[in-house]
Amino acid sequence: MKIREVLRITKGKPAVDGAGVKLVRVIGYNDTKDYDPFLMLDAFDSQDPDDYTKGFPWHPHRGIETITYLIKGDIEHGDSLGNRGSILDGECQWMTAGSGIIHQEMPQASERMLGAQLWLNLPAKDKMTDPLYGDIKSEDVPVVKTDNAIVRVIAGEYNGVKGAFEGKFIKASYLDVELVEGTEWFCEVEEERTLFVYIFYGSGSFGSKGSSVISEKQAVLLGEGDTFRVKAVGSALRFILMSAKPLREPIAWGGPIVMNTREELDQAFRDLDNNTFIKH
Repeated sequence: MKIREVLRITKGKPAVDGAGVKLVRVIGYNDTKDYDPFLMLDAFDSQDPDDYTKGFPWHPHRGIETITYLIKGDIEHGDSLGNRGSILDGECQWMTAGSGIIHQEMPQASERMLGAQLWLNLPAKDKMTDPLYGDIKSEDVPVVKTDNAIVRVIAGEYNGVKGAFEGKFIKASYLDVELVEGTEWFCEVEEERTLFVYIFYGSGSFGSKGSSVISEKQAVLLGEGDTFRVKAVGSALRFILMSAKPLREPIAWGGPIVMNTREELDQAFRDLDNNTFIKH
């Protein structure tokens, strides 16, 4: 067993996006090499509807997958394919933008809005695939309970339990973990995978025993190894764990569009200007 050690700690920064949504931008444009194939992580935690109800009106995406997971809250969504619906407590929307989609995400006033949106890169060969939706309902997410932990397996596999969703293009794992104060939790992971966590609340000691304590609203990137270890310190701990094999491909990123070359990026914006962005 080789425990993964802390490689990098990324502190989320307050940001405003969409039509005026306050959020925490955790990883982004300058982090793509370290976090490959994960591109961006935005987290939100608010009890004030004024922070988020202006939402994210109609906007395009191409070349990526967006994964929106809510612990608490309500986000209404719609898109150019005619899909409509809501993401509610414990639910996830795994959207493959592929060749192009135009959608909107409009958070509704809730007692608490707590969750995250992750951008996952698509391989070059799949950038222009047909758009797809994966709507993951809370009742379909397997829950693994032990004396000290509750693990919701959104995607991938944990202790032989398969998640509610399996990516078609990137076989990413996505776990939501709650851990009792003062206890340890271990998770086996393939060595070649990029692995990081985002802490919603609480503090934890990651890697080998004796490592420094890392608090909430931060991402923790772990180095090489086949085992992830964390200990909840001072209080209960809740985090999401994400892992996937890196693509190691060039990135050309412009706003909501991520391609491999500048030429592909320019073409995407010409398509938007010419009303030819939607291919399927």
